[in-house]
Amino acid sequence: MGIRKLRREIPLHLMILPALVMIILFSYVPMAGIVIAFQKFIPAKGLFGHQQWIGLNNFKYVINLPSFTQVLWNTLFISSLKLVLGLIVPIVFAILLNELKNEVIKRSVQTTIYLPYFMSWVVLGGILIDILSPSGGIVNNILVSLGFNKIFFLGDNHWFPLTLVASDVWRNFGFGTIIYLAAITGIDPGLYEAATIDGANRGQKMWYITLPGMRMVIVLLSVLSLGQLLNAGFDQVFNLYSPQVYESGDILDTFVYRIGVLDAQYGVATAVGLFKSVVSLILISGSYFFAYRFARYRIF
Repeated sequence: MGIRKLRREIPLHLMILPALVMIILFSYVPMAGIVIAFQKFIPAKGLFGHQQWIGLNNFKYVINLPSFTQVLWNTLFISSLKLVLGLIVPIVFAILLNELKNEVIKRSVQTTIYLPYFMSWVVLGGILIDILSPSGGIVNNILVSLGFNKIFFLGDNHWFPLTLVASDVWRNFGFGTIIYLAAITGIDPGLYEAATIDGANRGQKMWYITLPGMRMVIVLLSVLSLGQLLNAGFDQVFNLYSPQVYESGDILDTFVYRIGVLDAQYGVATAVGLFKSVVSLILISGSYFFAYRFARYRIF
């Protein structure tokens, strides 16, 4: 039985082989560069050359930087808001969209909100810079016409993190909506019929049938998202931020980029990246544990 099962699964293993090779080449082989975090790295000597070993000095240097605490706070603040709103908004929209009876309107709305997910932040960043511009952006023109003052969304430390969160939710909530709509379709229609006979209105059906029916998917996605707590979105921030908003918009990924690529402090940048990877590993391991504990989700 075991041999026959293995033979049946050989095509599946062959299909996953190219992806496995890519992961090994681009994720595991580069891990040899972790040693840079413990060295005073000089590129001319090469990765495996005679580099000066300085132990944890790079980590101490990073922790003592005046801006590091602020960068860590920015990362946690922005990513936490993204995770919370990125969970709530798709759930609410999926429930409301499910209540639409006109299939043409329903599918049109679904397609429209899903389109931004396929656009890169290079494109979306350019669009946001234009429409949020304080000089001629459509958003500020509307605010002025309503009697409000102009807002420098991408240049004000108060508004920039909120702009990042709102634009990220706008881009991604369409994808999440589809996942939750799929969960809703798995709910037994007989439950709604029984609730109708008992005199339940739409709100009661959503609260007592739809939400409980989505519970496992909600728990699973929310728990698994914990592993992304230190990923505040490099692509988005890099395309939208400027030195004016470093105080509120600088995150770990952009911090590493500036230190490593622009300032050529490779050991320090690798130390920050290693710190982030270790914390993310702990969070991901914990999230999978809780996913199995509360949603019986397993990788294998």
